[in-house]
Amino acid sequence: MSIVTLGVDVGGTFTDLLLLDLESGEYKIAKVPSTPQNQAEGFISGVQELNVSLTQLSTIVHGTTIGTNAILERKGVKCGLITTQGFRDSLELGRRTRPSAWGLTGSFEPLIPRELRIEVPERIDAQGKIVIALDDKQVKSAITQLIELGAEALVIHFIHSYVNPAHERRAGEIADAIWPNPHVSLGNEIMREIREFERASAASLNGSIQPIMSRYLGRLSENLRSQGFTQDLLIMQGNGGMMGVEMASAYPVQTVMSGPSAGAIAAADIAQRAGFPNIIGCDMGGTSFDLSVIREGVPAITTEKYMDYAVPLHVPMVDIHTIGSGG
Repeated sequence: MSIVTLGVDVGGTFTDLLLLDLESGEYKIAKVPSTPQNQAEGFISGVQELNVSLTQLSTIVHGTTIGTNAILERKGVKCGLITTQGFRDSLELGRRTRPSAWGLTGSFEPLIPRELRIEVPERIDAQGKIVIALDDKQVKSAITQLIELGAEALVIHFIHSYVNPAHERRAGEIADAIWPNPHVSLGNEIMREIREFERASAASLNGSIQPIMSRYLGRLSENLRSQGFTQDLLIMQGNGGMMGVEMASAYPVQTVMSGPSAGAIAAADIAQRAGFPNIIGCDMGGTSFDLSVIREGVPAITTEKYMDYAVPLHVPMVDIHTIGSGG
């Protein structure tokens, strides 16, 4: 039986599909308009355009702009934050930069508004020693308050959780028993590194798009199953790797820039086969133009991506520069 793989890249304007028989090397492509209101519709439309039975496929690999667009357009869900007492405003204080470097004008809207950021007593020092024990009652009270305020997702972010995540994990256990859905993000699980602002930003980005990605991937998986696909649906990560639907739903921030990353990896492979290990990859879509640098056949990787002013996302991803000027 042939091993047939389907690659699907949903862009802002078009959805591109590549059907590849890994044994014979035969392939087939399709391009259909994207459906921003529900990307799953364009996805399924493209499969129909290929005229292939989903029962024939061994794997589907999917690159999506759902999470990226939600972040860039600030269309994430209403998200609440529970943090260490005294650090409620870390998301706004940031790194003391200004929107306009040489002026006193400019504004900044944090990912999570102040009324949805709640402090609780707890403190762990930089060596991982517990200085102030976590107050379980205060955590429960904060969670209840955020539910009443209409938060759809919850972020739990404590100082120095990168060295000792015990308090975050305990707060997560309390949230699991109270929070009305599975959309709970722990800062140390998203980015276990020093610097509370960058860690809070990454966790907040994850929380703000988690329900959106979870709903989309759930609808898509259901549509594929109803048409006979029983194998793995793999989601592209921004670092060029892949993960399953369950993992992508829990950590959607890892899918940011997944489509452009796949393009950079493809450019590197094609150039390497043609004898050009050092190139600049250009990916022109209908909405954006993406550039990447490939050295010795490998795309450059960065952990210093900024999604917007004062909104860092310090997780490993292919280093891509994007401008809003497509075809």
